[in-house]
Amino acid sequence: MAKKNTKQQLPGDTSLPSSAKELKALIKADKGTYKYSVEDFFKNPKKTGYQLSPDGKYFSFLAPYKKRMNIFVQKIGGKKVTQITFEKDRNVGGYFWANKKRLVYIKDSGGDENFKLFAVNRNGKKAKDLTPFDKIRIEIIDSLPDYKDELIIGMNKNSPMLFEPYRINIKTGKYKQLAENPNPAEPITQWITDHNGKLRLAIQMVDGVNQRVLYRAKEKKKFKEVFTTNFKVSFQPLFFDFDNGAVIYASSNVGRDKSVIVKYDLKTKKEVGRPLFEHSEVDVSQLIYSKKRKVITAAVYTTWKRQFQFFDKKRAALQKQLESELPGYEIVITSSSKDESKYMVRTYSDRSLGAYYFYDQKKKKLKKIVEVSPWLKEADMAGMKPIKYTARDGVTIHGYLTLPNKISKLPLPTIVLPHGGPWHRDDWGYHPEVQLFANRGYAVLQVNFRGSTGYGRQFWESSFGEWGQSMQNDITDAVDWLVMEKELADPVKLAIYGGSYGGYATLAGITFTPNLYACAVDYVGVSNLFTFMQTIPPYWKPYLDMLQEMVGHPEKDKERMTANSPALHTDKIKVPLFVVQGANDPRVNIDEADQIVKSLRARGIEVPYMVKYDEGHGFQNEENKFEFYKAMTGFLYMHLQK
Repeated sequence: MAKKNTKQQLPGDTSLPSSAKELKALIKADKGTYKYSVEDFFKNPKKTGYQLSPDGKYFSFLAPYKKRMNIFVQKIGGKKVTQITFEKDRNVGGYFWANKKRLVYIKDSGGDENFKLFAVNRNGKKAKDLTPFDKIRIEIIDSLPDYKDELIIGMNKNSPMLFEPYRINIKTGKYKQLAENPNPAEPITQWITDHNGKLRLAIQMVDGVNQRVLYRAKEKKKFKEVFTTNFKVSFQPLFFDFDNGAVIYASSNVGRDKSVIVKYDLKTKKEVGRPLFEHSEVDVSQLIYSKKRKVITAAVYTTWKRQFQFFDKKRAALQKQLESELPGYEIVITSSSKDESKYMVRTYSDRSLGAYYFYDQKKKKLKKIVEVSPWLKEADMAGMKPIKYTARDGVTIHGYLTLPNKISKLPLPTIVLPHGGPWHRDDWGYHPEVQLFANRGYAVLQVNFRGSTGYGRQFWESSFGEWGQSMQNDITDAVDWLVMEKELADPVKLAIYGGSYGGYATLAGITFTPNLYACAVDYVGVSNLFTFMQTIPPYWKPYLDMLQEMVGHPEKDKERMTANSPALHTDKIKVPLFVVQGANDPRVNIDEADQIVKSLRARGIEVPYMVKYDEGHGFQNEENKFEFYKAMTGFLYMHLQK
């Protein structure tokens, strides 16, 4: 039998990645002696992801099995632990209790983000693949907590571009399509149910850049338009009022710069009264409520860290009680029993992955279950401090600065760490990459450059068409601020590293400011704005016109996109670069990394290039993370500390 040529079947140009020998040489380049290893920061927690069963009698958690995170169940107060999933190739991507006896979870294959849905009993029996389809992606629309054997999911089974709602039985796998999404030119991009699990709201994309809110009083009626806005205006329905009538709660910036929490009447097409909550500096987009008592309990928003605005005395009292018993930590309730008498509580900080606690409200008893990363001592970790500075055009930019615990002298070698998205933001908390760098003696600078979310519409919209321009200038200005004004960063020992858009910012940094950085690491980053837009996954296609307005149109903005594509200007790159890519990445195609590596190697510049053929947009598998971060710390040591 002829030998199968697997090389031809692998994504990307398989002749480009560095050999194992070359990558091992990078790993060995880190000559430092440190209290904590790379494995300490990136190994899978022994136990995490705790959730309570609806009846409050069991808790579930994620723990490693053959290096992959799987689901385990334990009776509260009991010692027996039952493993109920046995995934070996990929971590469980997420899970929840569908009813008191059965759990559901999602998992993709090799990072392709085609998530499938599975179900299994709490005793590990009757496991079932509920969506046994190839190249199909599912999303959860409603967990239907009042319907024990059913969920509502979205699935792009009929068209890769379009998600349609299905009611699925978690025992049998039988499903029924609830509505159609027939028009690719005007696709429905979101389906929303009321408290009874009825599909009553939908968000439709119109003309590629406008969003239409659709509503119906009952499922048997046709959807009718409420209003249409440009995508730049945000109106996000959160949930129906508790009588399931025509009034909803929403996060809206209609007529405003910052998103606020409003009540909105879908019949009269007007806001009801004044906003429930607003903040002068940041968007407010999250509202929580008690399903049992049918009351709004709190709004959640993020300034430099997560904040709560309570509307309910009982919920406020619960938070106060927990904070009194766990002082100094950010405290979040991650799940509760259906009767809301028992809670799973998680602590957070910038120095720790925190711990899980079980709280019995009737007994007023708080019991610690587990530390998520007990091998990392909080006193050894570095504090993450909020910063702000003024960009060159007068705009105030926020971010975070982390300094090593022990500083022998200033200024410090510094890692600039731009976030992905780019329509995302950095926030306060424990970040293993940041702690790894600080542990190695680096200062770490994180910037919420313009376009970062949460700071209002104007700040977000100011990023449109500004990849490589003002967005990049904000990062450069942050470096200048840290070097010249604060005198904390060593100007000849600066590195830039980021993933996804952060990878683009990394490449842009060493291309358009070639004298600023000493070295760089590009992780699943965009290199060519033209090819990036051509290779987006099919379920992003409905947003293509929006993306072209936000990033650039290949014909109308050809000159600007050419100027801001690092892959087209590699002649300007003169500092060492390490490139890292997941071959199955559906968001940033491997060709983005291949282009940079090919072009630089054609100039005789050796570029270390790590490709993992069982990964996608960022590494999940533990062994791959270990190898990547060891190679990166070696690369950084070689060029910043050697």
